[in-house]
Amino acid sequence: MGRASGTSPVVTAGTAETQVSDPTASVPRVARAEYVQEALAGLDRTAGAGVDPALPLYATTFVVVDLETTGGAPDGGGITEIGAVKVRGGEQLGVLATLVNPGVPIPPFITVLTGITQAMLVPAPPIEQVLPSFLEFIDDAVLVAHNAPYDVGFLKAACAKHGYRWPNPRVLDTAALARRVLTRDEVPNRKLGTLAAYFRTATQPTHRALDDARATVDVLHGLIARLGGHRVDTVGDAIEFARAVTPTQRRKRHLAEGLPKVPGVYIFRAADDRPLYVGTSGDIATRVRNYFTAGEKRARISEMLAAAERVEAVECAHPLEAEVRELRLIAAHAPPYNRRSKHPERMVWLKLTDEAYPRLSVVRNLAPTDTAYLGPFRSKQAAELAAAGFHDAVPLRQCTHRLSRRTTMPACALAELGRCPAPCEHRITPEEYDHRAAAPFRTATTSDPQVVVDALLARIEVLSRDQRYEEAAVVRSRLAAVLRATVRMQRLVGLTRIAELAAARRAPQGGWELALVRHGRLAGAGVSPPGVHPRPTLEAIRATAETVLPGHGPVPRASAEETERILSWLERPETRLVEMSAGWASPVTGAGRFRDLLAKAENGGSHQLSTERS
Repeated sequence: MGRASGTSPVVTAGTAETQVSDPTASVPRVARAEYVQEALAGLDRTAGAGVDPALPLYATTFVVVDLETTGGAPDGGGITEIGAVKVRGGEQLGVLATLVNPGVPIPPFITVLTGITQAMLVPAPPIEQVLPSFLEFIDDAVLVAHNAPYDVGFLKAACAKHGYRWPNPRVLDTAALARRVLTRDEVPNRKLGTLAAYFRTATQPTHRALDDARATVDVLHGLIARLGGHRVDTVGDAIEFARAVTPTQRRKRHLAEGLPKVPGVYIFRAADDRPLYVGTSGDIATRVRNYFTAGEKRARISEMLAAAERVEAVECAHPLEAEVRELRLIAAHAPPYNRRSKHPERMVWLKLTDEAYPRLSVVRNLAPTDTAYLGPFRSKQAAELAAAGFHDAVPLRQCTHRLSRRTTMPACALAELGRCPAPCEHRITPEEYDHRAAAPFRTATTSDPQVVVDALLARIEVLSRDQRYEEAAVVRSRLAAVLRATVRMQRLVGLTRIAELAAARRAPQGGWELALVRHGRLAGAGVSPPGVHPRPTLEAIRATAETVLPGHGPVPRASAEETERILSWLERPETRLVEMSAGWASPVTGAGRFRDLLAKAENGGSHQLSTERS
């Protein structure tokens, strides 16, 4: 087949040669975007790609492409020739070849190298006319090139410049693959000419696009023949094998075999069956396979893979159940390579003591008699930061003595500074102390924190006006700690006070994802089949669900993190509430109305808060 030198690229399929009549008919244009060249590791973001990475190599359609250019960096132009060959199972399916008018003069050394002259390119179509045919030609195929970042970089830049959406195909680089398959004893380098000679290709590279593409096809087939000894049988494995995976990842890759492609939890276990790492995914098989790719570079995960001997899969009804099971397994086993959610028992609370002159105390657990509290906090430091915010806003005493209504004791320095009403010397009655100091804390935690917020904003405003910005920043962080804790606790209480709640969400494959929640704990989960009313499935879930009794505190029967995961699922727009034993509500004047202020306190400067006083 000859190369085109007219106005349209020549495409052949089998032996029939055709001209593309309307090359732009099936390729969508998009807004122009700037292009930045990426390394090969960034060329395979294939969320929308149509090629299944588990497809066997013999059943995979490859489009082997080669470009000739004017040199230089990819800027949307510079392409002078495109050659592409489509193959599957060793059989040629089609060829696309065309000269391209780059719109700029060709450097003389390029003409010497390729034999392409300026006169040859004058009647050739520009790249924006060639792209639609090329993009259609590579549809649903794996793109192959020798030194792929170079060729793919020019193609992506051209698409970005001329408003065509790059289809993001999977990319296999024969140069990178050769580095992994062939030793220095076999070939001195991985140049296309060297590999063509080694594999005795039918077509030798000539620095012309179609000849080089055909030579690359034979090189690809030669390399694929060598992959079997490395237990590489699928296109996804071949792409990852071409990358810089570690020997441990390559040796342990078999651990990902045979896992289900369903939502659930996966557990990496050691030789003695200890859980090393627990994770969750909507597709267990795909997620676990990613641990053995070049994209996984975390040192602790590499250490974990070296110790792992098997992977256990726990199938779940839907992603919410998987997330909850992950949290419970991590809490139960504390796997050494999990960092988050390992010790929910280390949560702390900030409570108001039960005495004549109450004070704030950081405690590990709440007693049934505790009625005024805030939390849970993830650390003692976080609780103490919130306590400092309340101390700035209301005159709660900060000493740790147990004060009596009858006897007095000497006041501390805070009383002399006017920071404490000195209940130790009975300068204030228990009733007045409760009204001025204790009641604002109770109100802030259960309903309206307005008094505390106003006091802290006023303090920030004074400090900012006096240009004491560092002190204002400290108060701002305390305000954020108070709001963060009150918003969180009131949100948790709204759900955990409900004895039973049933909710449903459309499943991606049809049917409904169902969840039964009791006192903030996931008690049952399931999926109703497509085309079947979900009521029988929900009743079956209810009949077999975990019994959850009421308890004390905002999170009586589950960890705060579990309840928050459930809340996030329930609050999605697509989730439907089916049944509730009681109303799901938050205080009208509650802490939730300060979410915008919290965001400003967490991200902005103190000067942004001075206008927030209400």
